[in-house]
Amino acid sequence: MESKKNKSNFLVQGTILAVAAIVAKIIGMIYRIPLSRILGDEAYSYYGTANEIYTILLMISTFSLPLAVSKMVSEKVHLGEWKNAQKIFRCSMKFALVSGAVMSILCFLLADVITGTIMKVGSAAYALRVLSIAIFLFAITGVLRGFFQGHETMVPTAVSQVIEQIVHAVVSIVLAAALLNYGRSLTGKDETYASALGAAGATAGTVAGVLVALIMLLVVYVSFQKSYRRRMKSDTTKHLESDRDIYYAIIMTILPVILSTLLYNISPSLDQGIFNNILAAQGYTSQQYNTIYGIYLSKYRVLMNVPLALASSLSPSVVPTLTAAMVDGNYKDARLKVRSTMRYTMILTIPCAVGMAALAHPIMALIYNDWRALPAGIMQAGALMIVLFAISTLSTAVLQGIGRMKEPVINTAISLVIHVIVLVVLLKQFRLNIYGVVYANTLFAFIICILNGLCIKRHLRYRQELRKTFLIPLIASAVMGVAAYLIHYAINSLMNILFVDWASNMVATIIAILAGATIYVFLLIKLRGIRESEIANLPKGELMVRILHKIHFL
Repeated sequence: MESKKNKSNFLVQGTILAVAAIVAKIIGMIYRIPLSRILGDEAYSYYGTANEIYTILLMISTFSLPLAVSKMVSEKVHLGEWKNAQKIFRCSMKFALVSGAVMSILCFLLADVITGTIMKVGSAAYALRVLSIAIFLFAITGVLRGFFQGHETMVPTAVSQVIEQIVHAVVSIVLAAALLNYGRSLTGKDETYASALGAAGATAGTVAGVLVALIMLLVVYVSFQKSYRRRMKSDTTKHLESDRDIYYAIIMTILPVILSTLLYNISPSLDQGIFNNILAAQGYTSQQYNTIYGIYLSKYRVLMNVPLALASSLSPSVVPTLTAAMVDGNYKDARLKVRSTMRYTMILTIPCAVGMAALAHPIMALIYNDWRALPAGIMQAGALMIVLFAISTLSTAVLQGIGRMKEPVINTAISLVIHVIVLVVLLKQFRLNIYGVVYANTLFAFIICILNGLCIKRHLRYRQELRKTFLIPLIASAVMGVAAYLIHYAINSLMNILFVDWASNMVATIIAILAGATIYVFLLIKLRGIRESEIANLPKGELMVRILHKIHFL
């Protein structure tokens, strides 16, 4: 009974974080549509470049802290050592304040060197300086989120993520438009300076979003302290961890995570640097290669991140539960959590990838009003990447959750080296342009999946079930993709007679997506890819079961 309760709570907490992440990503995707139109491809390239560098610096300094705090707090809470859990939080916060401040100052001072000399996108310096403030704020925010996740409560993290994105979206759009117009009023026809200011305005939204999220988490933490103090009074633990031991544990926990995450996420910045330098050598102008890469960042990567939010949100929820299982030596429970998390991730990401490939042109036209072949071609070429990145992200979190910190670092390093070599060959020898970036990234994620999978199999004595996890979702998705494409083609062809292209495409795309989703759910259930009991364990699962019975899906 207890095991079933724990499994249900695990699924609920994971689902809460997953839903919040999806909502946050959808908000992020929606606001980037007007943002990309306001900025244009060139300015968006400056914005994207600054964000990629910001992400790397964040990883080096504080990005891994939520996972480390979550893991360490979870261990102590599971043992009933509430005083030690609180000490870990306080030491982590001190660590975050110092590391966040140092990296923020370095980012601000070295912005010109990083963007101009290394990335060949000097106009992104303004945006990067603005983002330097967010590094410090995120450090504090990350520790608070890790503290709550260590107590297996994902609600504060989930709510703060959604609020952060809402504020981020509003402020980014308003300030991007305001500063872009201000720049144009100063320079007239010189779009470069105006674009740089517009990109800086867009990044100011990131700072505002993190600041509001931080304030919200601090309020929740203060209100949480009353009940927490009662628990500490009942704590009879005699051995209290020393600050020195805690700092050592923090460093030893985050170092492999930093290296793994850094290697995993440095790829986009390396890609852009290599791409810009090789295309410059091939005779492309700065505006041309920045525009091409801007399309890749502002359109494909934005849409790709929506389904990837599933994997990245389930990962924080699986780490503390796996840690607790390993503390108890309960390998069976650990294997069950890995199996269920991977299944739910595949059930959701595989149809997303297939759907995006099947409806690439209509989706790009609907969301971005972009009818060009290149954006849709990138999405079709990169569809498989969505699934592979989801698996690689989740498998990395699993290895970290079971205490195997070194393996993801080694696996990612091997994959990155191969990735860079292949990318250079594809760009130089085959002249595949932006498609070389897509194919090299797909290979990068695939190699990580294979290497991580072998490590998980070895350490957990674990094999993923294939039929329900991969085969059934793939069959259901393939039928869904064909049906959605044909439905869109038929409706769009009929409506083109009466309406303009955009209107007919909008109606046809929405109907095709809804019909495709319905077909997929129907086939998934009929092929026994998911059981009624599994649906019932999800939040509002009983309601979903009743609805599915009424429409005769169950």
